[in-house]
Amino acid sequence: MKIPGRSKKSNAPRRSRLSPLSIIALSMMILPAQAEITFEASWKLPSYEQVRAQMLTWLDGANLNQEDDFQAHSLWPAGNLRASDGSALLDRAVETFALVEPRAKALLDACNAPHKDPLPPQADWLEDTTLPDVLRFNLRLYYARWLAQHNLYDEVLQTLDDLKTDEVVDPAGLLFYRMVAYHQVVDPDRSRLVLAQLLEQEEQLSRRYLQVAQLLRRDLAGLKDESLDHVARRMNDVRRRLDIGRAGKQVQVVEKSVVDSLDRIIKKLEQQQQQQSGQSGGAQQSSKPMQDSQLPSMRAPMKVEQRNIGNQSGWGDLPAKEREQALQQIGREFPAHYRQLIEQYFRELADESSTNPSR
Repeated sequence: MKIPGRSKKSNAPRRSRLSPLSIIALSMMILPAQAEITFEASWKLPSYEQVRAQMLTWLDGANLNQEDDFQAHSLWPAGNLRASDGSALLDRAVETFALVEPRAKALLDACNAPHKDPLPPQADWLEDTTLPDVLRFNLRLYYARWLAQHNLYDEVLQTLDDLKTDEVVDPAGLLFYRMVAYHQVVDPDRSRLVLAQLLEQEEQLSRRYLQVAQLLRRDLAGLKDESLDHVARRMNDVRRRLDIGRAGKQVQVVEKSVVDSLDRIIKKLEQQQQQQSGQSGGAQQSSKPMQDSQLPSMRAPMKVEQRNIGNQSGWGDLPAKEREQALQQIGREFPAHYRQLIEQYFRELADESSTNPSR
């Protein structure tokens, strides 16, 4: 994702915009007590009057009849409307486009209609570069917002790809939905990057954007790659994709990555167990019978069978013995709810394979 460049340097006195290398260099020097170092946001929220002027300029070039022209201009009265946050401005802009472009009207109606089909409304025409940018870019954001509301997060990222904050009337919404989509497809690094950009204008954000951003910041702070928490989230992502009828190549890639991650976690646990066994007495075995409540240590690395995922959804069906060994290892080293989560995951995959043999 290309992050928009920073805006021009401020003329405010005693303030400077520094690169990261400059900051490191200055941190090694003694600065005057009065010096202030501040950073400019890479984006800003447009005012109602700025958006209104942009829309009226576009309407001046549209070929509208008298009735539609009056209706379009009535959507943008003079004066700053207090309730006009970015989301409301986007809605109003799309209503304006719908008066001029029939395809925009069809998209608006489709997004406002009850939705049961896993296929989203047809919107390929938004890639037509002959359309005015103001119409095309803002309709892409409006469409992406609808996609996010229906858990179609991969489509959100495709729709918002290469869209910049200064190209839409709701730049906060653009960053918000991009951040949420990356979070939901379990791409924490990109989600953190967009989150940091969104919070550059923390004081200007609407309450709902700010509250969700703060929750995501806390959630992502403790998330580590290849942890069981990370694996569990990817499992949930697979469930989400299957629930909305996505069972293609991308889902299979995620499924295989989950199995590979579990395999690595299990092998790591085995190595830790072997090291602990070596420190506590090597390979000597006790002559006493093992208690029922104890688990035997594994003397050889467990091999998780790598299956050809093909077009079937039963890719995660490990042999019962190996699956139970994996769950025992995880249950010993991690809280019980992780074992329960993985048990449920294998069970759901097995159920899905039996009820949907054609997938």
